[in-house]
Amino acid sequence: MIGNIAVMGGGSWATAIAKMLLEKNDHIWWYLRRDDRIEEFRRLGHNPAYLTSVHFDVDRITFSSDINEVVRNCQTLVFVTPSPYLKGHLKKLKVRLSDKFLVTAIKGIVPDENLICSEYFHQIYNVPDDNLAVIGGPSHAEEVALNRLTYLTIGCADTVKARAFADRLGSDEYVKTKTSLDVVGIEYASVLKNVYAIASGICHGLKYGDNFQAVLMTNAAQEMQRFIQTVFPMERSIIDSVYCGDLLVTGYSNFSRNRVFGTMIGKGYSVKSAQIEMEMIAEGYFGTKCMKDINRHLHVNMPILDAVYNILYEGISPNIEIKLLCEAFR
Repeated sequence: MIGNIAVMGGGSWATAIAKMLLEKNDHIWWYLRRDDRIEEFRRLGHNPAYLTSVHFDVDRITFSSDINEVVRNCQTLVFVTPSPYLKGHLKKLKVRLSDKFLVTAIKGIVPDENLICSEYFHQIYNVPDDNLAVIGGPSHAEEVALNRLTYLTIGCADTVKARAFADRLGSDEYVKTKTSLDVVGIEYASVLKNVYAIASGICHGLKYGDNFQAVLMTNAAQEMQRFIQTVFPMERSIIDSVYCGDLLVTGYSNFSRNRVFGTMIGKGYSVKSAQIEMEMIAEGYFGTKCMKDINRHLHVNMPILDAVYNILYEGISPNIEIKLLCEAFR
């Protein structure tokens, strides 16, 4: 059912997932876009650009920069590319995806399409729902690299496939897994928590204290629940770790690039200067615009999303916008 597994992407979260997969699998495939990066990886025994402390037995990995070769040889594909680059990678694809098991670990929305990744694969590549899964939960790559205890949720309409993949992911010592039917809710939660982490960072940069941060996160959880229940009504608990846990760790942790990005904005950086200085992609920047566009048709009450959008895309002063947002909280 699972067959050969491939990691599709070369960033920090992709590297952490590869590390977890090699705990339970003798061999994996790994798609990396650049041949020079592959050569360096083989020589050093670790990813030369991300999580360099994690060492790999490269003899257990088949690296390739040819996406068609990887897809042709693997039954399970774990996509971990940043959402803005997904379409660019897939444009080179000539092998069909419809009979593959696709797992998305992308915490973003496909730009221009305004679709979460599972919907994109379903609508554009005709992948059936039973062959689409998502990885969610509070899970900083840096902590996985340090073998710190991590809880992951695998969402899939087919619970047997979800459990089969979960059993092939992670270590009995530091990774706990469970399954869920809520693919859509988990994906949207993983997008929104990045937006709210930017809000948290902005407030941190403006020197709002812990008291207000707690109010912000509480309101963010409520806002997340309103949106998810609107797009995909089902019985779910927003305080589950895959929703609220991911929201909290992204909003509070120093490992959170979205919080760091927001902090820089709160301190007065322009969006462009913050992006250049970070040298990493803050998915929440792109997710903010996509979510704003999606919500124009749904009209869910989302004052935090609106505030972050106004700051990042409309050039409104963070100080003014957050003061207005404070009035919406109780």
